[in-house]
Amino acid sequence: MELSNLHPPAGAFTDRKRVGRGHGSGKGKTAGRGTKGQKARSGHHYMARHFMGGQTPIQQQLPYKRGFKNHFRVEYQTVDLDQLNALEVDGPITIEVLAAAGLVRDADKLVKVLGDGEITRAIDITVHRFSASARQAIEAAGGQATALVASAGAETAGEEASH
Repeated sequence: MELSNLHPPAGAFTDRKRVGRGHGSGKGKTAGRGTKGQKARSGHHYMARHFMGGQTPIQQQLPYKRGFKNHFRVEYQTVDLDQLNALEVDGPITIEVLAAAGLVRDADKLVKVLGDGEITRAIDITVHRFSASARQAIEAAGGQATALVASAGAETAGEEASH
């Protein structure tokens, strides 16, 4: 036995389709391309994946669809030091107190104190987060800033962002 005598098993290869060789070939007339349309013409082989047949593409119709939305983003309701300074409350300030005063909308959501403005009196406040400047200003005025632990889906409230 020699290599020249070896043959592939029957059905391993099929003959190439010879299109456009008349009606007797079974692929005559339109050569298997159907009738009319862009795909029936010569030179149709390149179309971008996003091509929509001449229709205005979806990314041009709806430009607001572009971009990225982070579904894991943690959103905080913010309160400034100026607002806390104007708040006339005796005793500790909690999220419920802030909600009752109208400084935050929802007592069930996360709250962060930002360092915009000044604070002139000592306050004892308990919320989820503090900016570094807000914590420093509250403690410099003789107050106490206590951070709550956020829910499981959010970051740990007490830790300051190091990034």
